[in-house]
Amino acid sequence: MVTPQSQPTVPHQQRLALIEQARKAVLGSRTPSAPPLLAPWVERSWRRCLDQGFQPQQHIAFDPVTAAAMRHAIEANQPLLRAAAPVIQSLTRAMAHTRYFAILTDARGTVIDVNGPVDRHNPYASSIARVGVDLSERAVGTTAIGTTLAELQPVWLHRGEHFYDDTSVYSCAGAPIWGPDGQCVGMLDLTGVNVIEQPALKHLVTQSARSIENALTLGRPHRLLLCLNWPGRVIGDDSDGLVGLDDDGRVTALNRSAAEMLGIAPGMVPGHCSDLFAVPMEALFDAARAQRGPFEVPLWSGLRLCMLAQLNRNGERGGPPAHAAAHGIPLKDMETALIRKAVDDARGNVKEAARALGISRATVYRKLGTRQR
Repeated sequence: MVTPQSQPTVPHQQRLALIEQARKAVLGSRTPSAPPLLAPWVERSWRRCLDQGFQPQQHIAFDPVTAAAMRHAIEANQPLLRAAAPVIQSLTRAMAHTRYFAILTDARGTVIDVNGPVDRHNPYASSIARVGVDLSERAVGTTAIGTTLAELQPVWLHRGEHFYDDTSVYSCAGAPIWGPDGQCVGMLDLTGVNVIEQPALKHLVTQSARSIENALTLGRPHRLLLCLNWPGRVIGDDSDGLVGLDDDGRVTALNRSAAEMLGIAPGMVPGHCSDLFAVPMEALFDAARAQRGPFEVPLWSGLRLCMLAQLNRNGERGGPPAHAAAHGIPLKDMETALIRKAVDDARGNVKEAARALGISRATVYRKLGTRQR
């Protein structure tokens, strides 16, 4: 018996044969139950496709959304694009020699960015690696993109685990990206065409999605940043919970890890820090001013967390704390991303951006690797 957990250890040809058996069992006979050859999220996606009347033999077109919808998707997802840029650059280095590339989509499955070694001469690659293409489950059936957004969990799919025969050339990993308000804002996908199976990419895409979530949280306006972890864990990596507070102690942003540590369900308004921590708000700000270092704080539930409180040197504006590099975002990349954001906010006016950042125009050009004009 082959379980989803043991799939990566199965020889390649046997793995493909097992997938084909599962396709016949589920997509051929349409039986109520299938042999345990599939990851559960794959079977659920297949059955959703069947319920919509899709047929595996149908030919599909990777259609773009309308130009207006594409513009709206790009404009509405600028924070996500800025947060993802340095992270995606790092992850593409990790898979540089695998022929996989990265796709970033919004919460509806529309492609908003592509990065990596895309073979533009290969129609299977070029058809999906385009900004504006709809890769949702309702449009192209079972893929890592559609399944991730439907299941809201990291997934891995190989070849025939995709619903349509036309998409059985792909292998892909996907992970959802959660915004600072607890809602899914998009997903990150790593895809290859006719490549060997790389299930480790599920771990890479999950870690990369978490880094993007942290960057989104850090980019929200906040006066105080609280970095959280359980006692005994060292603060300073991507597993940290991040909570942003304004001057009055209201929560302005928090990442998924913080929400889970504090018991805040998606969509819940976190409110004031005094509703979360059984310590006065002033104690948190005092600890940051004194640069106290990590200390334990009680929660109203009776649990305790380890906390590092840091004042935002940019005031109420979003920005990286002193240990940004420890959250999976190299400080150089974060610096470049912030400079690029300032230039974008100034509508390309480098002089105005330099003035807002308090640096020279020459420094802006040098950091962005462009020539002065």
